[in-house]
Amino acid sequence: MSAAVSASPGPPTRKMLNSRKPRFVPHTAAAPRARTEFGIALMSHATADPLATALEQHRVGNLPLAEQIYRQVIAQDPRQAHAWHLLGALCLQSGRGAEAVELIGRAIAIDPTNPEFYNHLGAAYGALGEHDSAVTSLRRAVQLAPQSATAHYNLGTALRNQGKLEDAAASFRHAVAANPDSAETHFNLANTLRELNRLEEAEASYREALRVRPNYVKAMINLGNVLRDRERLAESVDVLRAAVNADPQYANAHLNLGTVLRDVGQYETALEHLRRAIALEPTSAEAHNNLGTVLQSLTDFGAAEECYEEALRLNPELADAHFSRATHRLRQGDLAGGFAEYEWRWKCKSYSTRRFVEPRWDGSSLDGRTILLHAEQGLGDTLQFVRYAANVKSRGGTVIVECQPPLINILQSCAGIDRLVAAGSPLPRFDVQCPLLSLPSVLELPLDKLWQGAYLSADRELTDAWKKRLAARTGFRVGICWQGNRKHLFDRQRSFPLDSFAPIAHTAGVRLISLQKGIAAEWIAASSFEVLDLAAELDETAGAFVDTAAVIANLDLVITSDTSVAHLAGALGAPVWVALSAHGDWRWFTDRPDSAWYPTMRLFRQTHLDQWGDVFASMAEELRGVVAART
Repeated sequence: MSAAVSASPGPPTRKMLNSRKPRFVPHTAAAPRARTEFGIALMSHATADPLATALEQHRVGNLPLAEQIYRQVIAQDPRQAHAWHLLGALCLQSGRGAEAVELIGRAIAIDPTNPEFYNHLGAAYGALGEHDSAVTSLRRAVQLAPQSATAHYNLGTALRNQGKLEDAAASFRHAVAANPDSAETHFNLANTLRELNRLEEAEASYREALRVRPNYVKAMINLGNVLRDRERLAESVDVLRAAVNADPQYANAHLNLGTVLRDVGQYETALEHLRRAIALEPTSAEAHNNLGTVLQSLTDFGAAEECYEEALRLNPELADAHFSRATHRLRQGDLAGGFAEYEWRWKCKSYSTRRFVEPRWDGSSLDGRTILLHAEQGLGDTLQFVRYAANVKSRGGTVIVECQPPLINILQSCAGIDRLVAAGSPLPRFDVQCPLLSLPSVLELPLDKLWQGAYLSADRELTDAWKKRLAARTGFRVGICWQGNRKHLFDRQRSFPLDSFAPIAHTAGVRLISLQKGIAAEWIAASSFEVLDLAAELDETAGAFVDTAAVIANLDLVITSDTSVAHLAGALGAPVWVALSAHGDWRWFTDRPDSAWYPTMRLFRQTHLDQWGDVFASMAEELRGVVAART
């Protein structure tokens, strides 16, 4: 897992940036960058309007001379509020935030009614990271000048830095209303909306930024990332290609395009753009990490590891690179090192961190305490790792498991659970807590202890009912599932067409029974071979996987993609074969035909990425021997 990197606000820069925080916009004396030379001689005291002269020098970037004249004006007239203010603005522009606060404060003491003074004071506080003071000053600026786009923009900036995203979005909207032709304001409104996960609105605001400034590369990049977030990958690729074309020397554009090309499976082209990003910005840890994920997808695991190590050398705090290294180590069977690194997932943007007052369990004896084990990822992950509730129970406490609501019924049979709670429901009192996928690390389980016996069971009455229902389906019964969660970004890498089962279907004596929910009917209707479709009957009343488990109990074999049905069959101790991509998920390790998680499972891997023919040909050959042995 590795994310695209959003572009930062402000003028384009060649440096890779992660932050999406907007910058404050100076209003009055915002000048070009300071020059080091004076340019002209210091004006005499006899000048008719020295303040105007100073401001002119300020505007053209002659900051040393402007500062001298401002100070000369103040020395002659300490009540000159504008001179104090402009000198403070100059200090702010020069990176002297504390001095700016003091000087602009003096201007406000003389004239407390000028909104521009409060605007720059707020910007100065913001530069110092004093966001509460910045908000206070900028709210006063807005009160005094409610139509000022700059004041609303800077208030939005300060509120966003405070983490008050809804209020920040409202301020940016006021700024847009006051000046609808500010591309930067639309851009930062969009960034804020994206952080609020209001992706449709964010997309609209990025498009408004591009309406005002058609070649606004950073807006293109972030629009491309929002389209990626909205699973419109083809559109995302088009927008990011446009960003690369608009500025071929901008590393961030290549980085984000390469990342999305990886997501759509265009690995070789993704490599080109990610390598170009590194050539333009060799110190970009994100680019090295994302290059590693592409190399991993191409099964070049050694080169991928080198990329992860380089990324972490460049940025030891890059959570995505730690996560990538975690999955690499786990794939190699290094459980201790891999699961230790896997804890970095909580710092990745794609994970939602749960905040608990109760401490994380460290694996010690519970001594009668109550522990909450909570699901954190997909249904299959919960089915896989809930097995360790029994290990936790053996430490002498009460075990509560919080799981996805659909799993409540199927998990009733899992040993070690004292109480099941549906996610979203009020939690009972507990003393310590632990995420399910952290349990192998906390319990310090070696590779040969991952399996400790079947831990789910099918309902007996339903099993008997399905036995009668399937009685007429004689022969070697094979349950099949070919699609996972199509909303999952990487589902295309693990799912496959129903027609892939043709070699299985044509094996003498085999009868196929679909365990696929949702889309099964349309696939089966178009199939060239016979499949019994149970989609309309499975799990409609008993709960998710409950009927499916009972059907599996009446089958000879399950053949499935890497999805929750694989984990269900494995947890039941049923024979199951899983068709895997060439690189596969970390939990299936590397080059193993069996699974350390489920002893009744066989793994069949692609020999060539994205090509399933060899997988099912191997399965059919193996199946012929299994069927023959049964007859």
